[in-house]
Amino acid sequence: MTPFQPSHTSDICLLLRAHGEQRWLVSEVIPVLRQLEGAGSIPDDQRAAALAYLEVLWLDARLRAAETDAAHAQLEADDLGGHPVLYERAHRYHAAVRRLRHTVARRVADALTPLPDSAAHQHASS
Repeated sequence: MTPFQPSHTSDICLLLRAHGEQRWLVSEVIPVLRQLEGAGSIPDDQRAAALAYLEVLWLDARLRAAETDAAHAQLEADDLGGHPVLYERAHRYHAAVRRLRHTVARRVADALTPLPDSAAHQHASS
């Protein structure tokens, strides 16, 4: 087993940032999206508040994403020849979280995009 060395801090930082971002998306953002996407799961009089809450969650998610990407950039800049297994895992985890982030971003954009007037009227009457 290779002992911990200071050169591993960038790898570990990226792993922790990616993990934190992934947990935030899965535990905070996606549940709100599911409620908003579910037909009739949120009463009409509470929908605007739920959308505003989603916007706040998404702002926080974007800050977390920026921190994760900064940790990735730091790992690339350090290039200290750290532990190859940690380095590879950090890169794979970052790539997976970026894919999740992009999927959630599309769903958030869809949820926050107002319905056209005819579709909104039709949705309200159903």
